[in-house]
Formats: sequence, C-alpha cells, structure tokens
Amino acid sequence: MRVLIVGGTGLLGQELLLQAMGQGHEVVGTFARWPGESWATWRHLDLRSQQDLTEVLADVRPEIIINAAYAGADWQVTALGAARLASHSHAAGARLVQVSSDALFAGRPAPYVETDDPSPITPYGAAKAAAEVAVASIDPGAIIARSSLIISSDGSSQPEQFVHELASGSAGFLFTDEFRCPVHVADLASALVELAVSDRRGIHHVGGADAVSRLELGQLIATRDGLDPAGLPSRTQGMEQWRPRDVRLDSTATQAVLTTRLRGAREFLRTR
Repeated sequence: MRVLIVGGTGLLGQELLLQAMGQGHEVVGTFARWPGESWATWRHLDLRSQQDLTEVLADVRPEIIINAAYAGADWQVTALGAARLASHSHAAGARLVQVSSDALFAGRPAPYVETDDPSPITPYGAAKAAAEVAVASIDPGAIIARSSLIISSDGSSQPEQFVHELASGSAGFLFTDEFRCPVHVADLASALVELAVSDRRGIHHVGGADAVSRLELGQLIATRDGLDPAGLPSRTQGMEQWRPRDVRLDSTATQAVLTTRLRGAREFLRTR
C-alpha cells in the first residue's frame, strides 16, 4: 500500500518509515525543514499550508496517512494542521491515523481508558485535544492513537537525553510522584502500522504496560546506559499544577486486538 508518514524526520516518524518499508509498503515521508536519511523518499509539507497538502496528496496518492508530526503547543500545526490533514485525507479517500498524546489528560489516580474525555491543563494538551475533536468530526473512520513518553534504544529520545544531562551535572531533577506509561518507539510504530492496515476506527490507547515515575524511568535509563542511577537528582512535584501528575494510559483494550506487544519500561529498558 502507499503510505505517507507526516513528520517522517522525527523519532517516531523514522521508525514508522523503517517498519512500513520493511513490510513491503510504498512509503513517503514528509519534512517541515530538511529531509531525512537518503534511504527514504521525501516530500516537503507544512501542515499550515492548504496548498502543500493539496500538492503532496495529489503527488503521493496515499492509501494510508499516519500523522506523527510534532510541533509542541503550536496551534496552527498541532490542532489546525491535524484538522486540515483530516479534511484532505478524507476527501482523497485515504485512511488516517492521528497520533495523539496522554498530555491531553489532567491526571488522576485511576488509569485512563479510551472513553475518557480529554481534560487538558497545558497548551500542548489542549492542542492535542482539539486535534482529536477535529479528526473525529471530519473523519469518523480515522484511528486516533493516544500514546505516552516515547523511548528509543540509542539515547535519542528527549527523556533519555535529559537523564544523560542530569548525570553529567546539568541542572534539573526527576519527579518522584509524576507517572506515565512510557512506550518503546519500535513497539509504538509497529502498533500504529498494524492499526493502519486494520479495520479499526476511533480512539485507541497505545502506551507501555508499566506505569513508572519520572524518577524510576530515569533510573532505568541510567542503569541501561551504565550511569549511576543513585546520582540522579529528584524531588516531588509539589504544587506545580501546570503539568499533569498521574497519567496512566490503560491500553489493555487495544492490546487485546494487536499482535504487537506493547512492552513496559521495566522490560524494554532492561538491556540496550
């Protein structure tokens, strides 16, 4: 199948390109600034531009589109860009997978399931929530895949880089009471491609199997990479209400329909 990976130069986008190509799909990646590795086929795409969307979709004629673009709280790209993409992909008859985030939840002790409504408390979370509403309204057949912190095997993810910075003496700390369900980038990409070629629709949670604190995640990364986990600075989140504290994605319903196993951080960070 012809697959378009929007945001193909990012950590997740590159893994999606590799896995989709490995499964025999005809794959094109998009870039906002500079193209990625020469082994892939690239098209420039600015999600703020209706003309870019029209031209890229007419050129590639994708049957599947996976939106893995990351622009933080940039409303034009994260929220409105997703809406523009959904409108164009739906008109073109393409299957859309919108990658969403656990950042659209405020946090609570109980795990979040697919039927829980967004409750964002950050600009990024609000943009992701708006993107979900737009995509679901424009294309009810689309997949909306909510994930969590994405971790790699080579230290290239933001959480891994931050741990190495802390271990080298940089300022900062890891929260002992902020919980997420980190997922390995290879597991997430595999799950997204699997969902894309299925007949599934609607919201799916694709987080890792373990709920771990930021500190435990950092210690697992440090141990894997030969750093001193005991030397990582930490503290409680305290009164910092500007960021979600306890956001645990319950991915059991989605895991039940996948052959891809969404491993937990305690497993995939055991060895490099």
